[in-house]
Amino acid sequence: MRRILPLLILAALTLVAAQALAQESITKLAPEAFGKFQRPPALFAHDKHNEKAKLDECVVCHHGGADGKQDKSASTEGTPCADCHKVKPAGKATGLQRAYHKQCIDCHRAKGKGPLACGQCHKR
Repeated sequence: MRRILPLLILAALTLVAAQALAQESITKLAPEAFGKFQRPPALFAHDKHNEKAKLDECVVCHHGGADGKQDKSASTEGTPCADCHKVKPAGKATGLQRAYHKQCIDCHRAKGKGPLACGQCHKR
């Protein structure tokens, strides 16, 4: 019993450390701009996703642009989506929720891979 207890403690500590490291790469797509959520925020493992999707260029998702046109040569990496996409946009501008959904779902449809239904990203 004296030999097993230290091993159990070591195993528990290893499991906790591994879980903490795994959670570092998971991002909740839950901008404060939305306020109260109708569904749980989408969990997004950024590095794992990009590796699996073979995405090397940030601008593929973090695009620039103006007047409703995406500019795939101008990266906005590090700029929150809510800085350009407002929750309640003026005129024909793309709103924040639509921007997230359009960016993700359109790519998933085009590639024929990835979640498409609400509950596949917003898990209760």
